[in-house]
Amino acid sequence: MDEITTVFVTESREQLAALEDALLQLEGSPEDSDILNAVFRSAHTIKGGAGVVECGFIVSFTHVVENVLDRLRNGEIKLSGDLVALLLACSDHIGNLLDVLAAGTPAPDADLAAEGSALLNRLQRDWLEKGNGGDAPSSAPPSARDEPLHSSGGGEVETDCWHISLRFGPDVLRNGMDPLAFLRYLTSIGRIVLLETLADSMPNADEMNPEACYLGFEISFASTADKASIERVFDFVRDDCTLHILPPHSKLSDYVALVNQLPEDPMRLGEILVRVGALTQAELDEGLRKQEAPPGSDSADSAPPIPLGEILVEQKVVSPELVDAAIVKQKQVTDKRAAEARLIRIPADKLDKLIDLVGELVIAGASVNLLATNTGIGELIEATSLTGRLVESIRDAALQLRMVQIGETFNRFTRVVRDVSRELGKDIELSISGGDTELDKSMVEKIGDPLMHLVRNAMDHGIEAPDVRVANGKPARGRLELNAFHDSGSIIIEVADDGGGLNRDRIMAKAVERGLIQPGQVLTDAETYNLIFEAGFSTAEQVSNLSGRGVGMDVVRRNIQSLRGTVEVSSTAGQGSRFAIRLPLTLAIIDGFLVGVGRSAYVIPLDSVVECIELTRDSDGRDYINLRGEVLPFVRLREMFEFRGEAPARQNVVVVQYAGLKAGIVVDNLMGEFQTVIKPLGTIFHHVKGIGGSTILGSGEVALILDVQALIQRCTAHETQRAEQPASIR
Repeated sequence: MDEITTVFVTESREQLAALEDALLQLEGSPEDSDILNAVFRSAHTIKGGAGVVECGFIVSFTHVVENVLDRLRNGEIKLSGDLVALLLACSDHIGNLLDVLAAGTPAPDADLAAEGSALLNRLQRDWLEKGNGGDAPSSAPPSARDEPLHSSGGGEVETDCWHISLRFGPDVLRNGMDPLAFLRYLTSIGRIVLLETLADSMPNADEMNPEACYLGFEISFASTADKASIERVFDFVRDDCTLHILPPHSKLSDYVALVNQLPEDPMRLGEILVRVGALTQAELDEGLRKQEAPPGSDSADSAPPIPLGEILVEQKVVSPELVDAAIVKQKQVTDKRAAEARLIRIPADKLDKLIDLVGELVIAGASVNLLATNTGIGELIEATSLTGRLVESIRDAALQLRMVQIGETFNRFTRVVRDVSRELGKDIELSISGGDTELDKSMVEKIGDPLMHLVRNAMDHGIEAPDVRVANGKPARGRLELNAFHDSGSIIIEVADDGGGLNRDRIMAKAVERGLIQPGQVLTDAETYNLIFEAGFSTAEQVSNLSGRGVGMDVVRRNIQSLRGTVEVSSTAGQGSRFAIRLPLTLAIIDGFLVGVGRSAYVIPLDSVVECIELTRDSDGRDYINLRGEVLPFVRLREMFEFRGEAPARQNVVVVQYAGLKAGIVVDNLMGEFQTVIKPLGTIFHHVKGIGGSTILGSGEVALILDVQALIQRCTAHETQRAEQPASIR
C-alpha cells in the first residue's frame, strides 16, 4: 500500500468515527442541521478521497449513501430510527471496504460484496425510490412552483421574497431598451409579489428629457431561481442600470448552511460567497474593482484597501450575516490547516522504540551517577546531576508522546449502548465525562475489552426494563455513566448505572452453592461483591446473547490485573452499581523510592509513598503501629521474603497508600528516589505475591518493584482478622 493510500485509509477511519458519532447525535436531535451537515461532509470526504486513490468500490457505495443524505438534507425524506440504523450499517460496511483496500485486495470477496448489495438495495428501495413513503418531490420547474406563504404575525400573509432594487440609467431608452420588457421577462422565472415605482430622480417638467429614463423599481420577487438566474434577466442593461439583489430571509440560513458545508479548502471571501450562490461573479468583480481603487484616493497604495466584505455589504449585494459566516469559515479552515501543519503522524512502533531507548538511557544515567558519587569529585557529581535532570526531562517528554485521551475510547460505546438497548427493548442514555483524561496509549488499547464487558453487563443485568423502572418509581429511561479522572498517580475509570444494584443475598446463595464460601460465613459488602469476578460465577436466571454464562467478569479482573490495576465494586439495592477501575498512568517508566532489606534492594512507586518514619522498639511482636492516633497496619519485608539473619537495630516504616487505604512497609534502609524502568518478570514468578516487576540499578544489580496494592490488601486482611479475634487472644 503506497503512502497516499495509507493516508487515505487513516483519515477515512477518522471520518467514519466522526460520521458514526454525528449519526448518533442526529438521532437525538433530528432537526439539527449542523449535525446533518457534518454527516454529509464526512461521507462526501470519504467518497472524494476514494476517487483520488481510484478505489471504485468505495466510491460507488459511498455515492449512494451520499444521495440518501442529500435527500435527507433537502427535506425530501424524514429521519427515523430505521434510517439511522441503516446508515450505521453502511458506515460499518465502508469500514470493511477500507480493510479490503488496506490489505491490497483488488475487490471485496463474495460475502462482503453481497452484504454491500443488500445495503444498496435497501437504500434504493426504501429511501431513494419511495422517499420514505411520502410524496415524491415535485418535478415541476422552479418557475412553475410558488413560494410558500408565511404569516407576518399581524393577520396578514406575505411571501418570503427576493428583494430587487433596480435603477435604470438615463440612456436605456436611447439604446433601444424597454424597461417594462425586463419586468415582464422576470415573471417567466417567478412571480412579482410587490412592485413599487420610484420617481425620486424625476426632474422638473421644464428640465425633463423625453429620451431619458428616470425610473427605478423596488421589487418583491417570489421565485426558487438562484441569484445568478435573476441577474441574467438584466444582462442586456447591466451596464446601464444599478442592480442590487438581496435574498429572502429564509435563504440567509440556507446560505450560511452552505458556507459551513464547503470543503476544508483555502478560499477567499469572495470565492466562498460565489461558491454558495450568494454572490455572482459580476458582483464580485465590481467589488474587487472598488477595492483596488478606493474613492477619494489619489493612489491605491496610499491607504490600506477597504475590506471586501464591507464593500459588498455597502453595495447591498450580500447581507452582513453572510459575510460574517464566510469570515468564520475562512478562519476555521486557516486554523485547522495551521493545526495540521504542526502535527506529524508517527508509527506506534517507533514511539515504543524511543521509550525503550529512553529507558536504557535512564539506567545508564543511574550507573554514571553512582560512579561519579563514588569518586567524590564535586565537579563530576554536579555534571552528572545536571545530566540526570536532562534525562528526566527527556523521559517525561517521551512518555507524554504516548499519552492519549480516553474520550475516543468512551465515544465508541455510544454506538454500543444504542444497539444493545434496542436489542434489549430498553431505553438507556449514556453520559460521558472526563474524556480529556490522558493515559498511556498501550493502556487504552488493552482496557477496551474489560470496559465492553462492564458496559454490556450493566445494560443487561443492571438496568431494569422500562415497566419495572416505572413501577419502582424511577424514570423509564435508564442511565449509564462513563467517567475518568486522575487520583494519586493513578487513573480511575468508572462504569456506573442507576439500575437495581447487585443482589447480595443471591450472590451469597450462589457462592455457597458453588462452594466458594461456607454456609453462614460472614462477608463484608466488598468481599461479597468481589465474588462476581470468580470464574464461571453468574446470578442470571436466563442466559442471553449478551451475558449470563459467567464468562467475562473473571476476564475483566484478569485483564485489569495484568495492567497492574484493580477493580472495585460498590452497589446500593434499588439505586444502581458502580465499578471503579484503577490503573497506573504508564507501564514503562516510573519514579521510584529505593529501599533496602539485607543486601537486597526494592523499589516502591513514588506516587504511593506518603511519608517515612522510624520503627519504634515497642512495636516488636506486633504488625501495626499508632500513627498520630490512627492504626496503621504494616508488613515486614524481612519476614515476608524470609531473610536470614538478625534485623538491624534501626528500621524504618515507609507509609504507602492505594485507593484510599494506608499501610506501612518495614525496611532496613532508605536509599532515596530513583528513576525506575519497569522490566516484566518471567511467568515463573507470577505466583509471587507483592512483586510487580523488576528494574536494573546503576550498579547493574536487579531490584524488585513492590506491588503496593497487593501489600496493602495483605495488611488490611491481617488487620481485619486481628480485629475479629477476641480481646483475650489479641
